[in-house]
Amino acid sequence: MNYWLVKSEPHKYSWEKFNQDGRTFWDGVRNYQARNNLREMKDGDLVLFYHSNEGKEVVGIAKVVKEAYQDPTTTDPNWLVVDLSPVETLKNPVTLEQIKADEFLKDVGLVRQGRLSVMGLKREEFDRIVELGS
Repeated sequence: MNYWLVKSEPHKYSWEKFNQDGRTFWDGVRNYQARNNLREMKDGDLVLFYHSNEGKEVVGIAKVVKEAYQDPTTTDPNWLVVDLSPVETLKNPVTLEQIKADEFLKDVGLVRQGRLSVMGLKREEFDRIVELGS
């Protein structure tokens, strides 16, 4: 199993809306590195859902329920989506400030490559963020 973090601006697509929908395809990725990360996602992988720009916090856990396929919002074959479903809301959102202040998380992609919208996490990083949110 692999572990990931995806980012969404809450005014565009919030954790609350995601939970109402129950499932979504993760579209709009137009960065090759983020696209390559989508391509690597496997059914059952766990994903942290991060509210970017507003809030700047990890708010929940999702899982991959369908592996990469053509982004239905474009005819450009370079772009992919995966389907995600919500798993659990964190009791306490984990802020970017908390992540930056945690010695164990200092090298996490969210700190090193803050603009990347889809990034891989080590299992230990994923577990630590979940621990901070419980």
